[in-house]
Amino acid sequence: MSLLTVSNLHKRFNLEAGFFARFGRFVTAVNGVSFSIGKNESYGLVGESGCGKTTTARMLVRMYEPDDGDIMFDRGDGQISIGALRGKGLRQYRRKVKYVFQDPARSLNPRMSVHDVLVSGFLWSGAASRVRIGKAKLREKAANALEEVGLSANDLDKRPSEFSGGQRQRISIARSLLPQPELLICDEVVSALDVSVQSRILNLLLDIREKRVQENRSMSYLFIAHDLKVACHFCDRIGVMYSGHLVEEAPAAGLWRDCQHPYTRMLFSSATGIKAPFPGFETPRTRKSGDDAETARCAFAPRCPQATKRCFSDEPPITEIAPGHTVRCHLATQGA
Repeated sequence: MSLLTVSNLHKRFNLEAGFFARFGRFVTAVNGVSFSIGKNESYGLVGESGCGKTTTARMLVRMYEPDDGDIMFDRGDGQISIGALRGKGLRQYRRKVKYVFQDPARSLNPRMSVHDVLVSGFLWSGAASRVRIGKAKLREKAANALEEVGLSANDLDKRPSEFSGGQRQRISIARSLLPQPELLICDEVVSALDVSVQSRILNLLLDIREKRVQENRSMSYLFIAHDLKVACHFCDRIGVMYSGHLVEEAPAAGLWRDCQHPYTRMLFSSATGIKAPFPGFETPRTRKSGDDAETARCAFAPRCPQATKRCFSDEPPITEIAPGHTVRCHLATQGA
């Protein structure tokens, strides 16, 4: 059963900024993206910087409003479109869907203690009232959240600047866990950390989900990354994005072996350092310039080593080549 369902999501931004900027020139950040996240599932969005991953994630928490499309969330009593939520309903939704940012040094207020960082968002979201819950109980909840991510209750009165990057990321996760969310959006949460610290943070998130499941509570993840190897280790399913499009979606366990889209193959080639690991696949060429690149119906065609004239003239359909495995590519349509 799907906890969150995204249908045909679109978002574009004005190409120029400022008070005197002209209006009418746009860049499309998200172009017809659809996917779903099941209960207790980890879903990964993977792609290069600028492909639309973060924009998609921020629309899920209404930081950005979509231009078109719908986002449905299962509240337990039925599906609801989050675009229709206002006031109390929106606050309740944001308690169930929390966002962990990439850079904890920027997302944690350096002037606040760890205790205040944790409880301020908890109180602001309406999850509790300071008067109703009491200061002692509030501090106990904050201490429990810290201990759940591997820190100590003794750290509550320290400042974020007194911690390492990995520890600050644990504080960010603890802040998100305090309202007991059902979906955690992890936006490049390990990309700025050392490799050894990355593995500890990923294992922490997996342990948190396992603990929630054992307690009969739901915990799902939307995991945003540019490293396909890390995403395959952490996620159950992966969607690969390129230039605002979702070009391939498949179970994570077999994606390295069964991927069909040339862009996914390029990502695996870059991650492993192995040149041309797939039959008939050459190194992707640099993006073309000129009319062909501007009018290509397949977003990846200007860089694709296997592109044909059809890729520039016809938009590729989304094709299901195996159960749960879809590809947006003419080559997949032809059985490649």
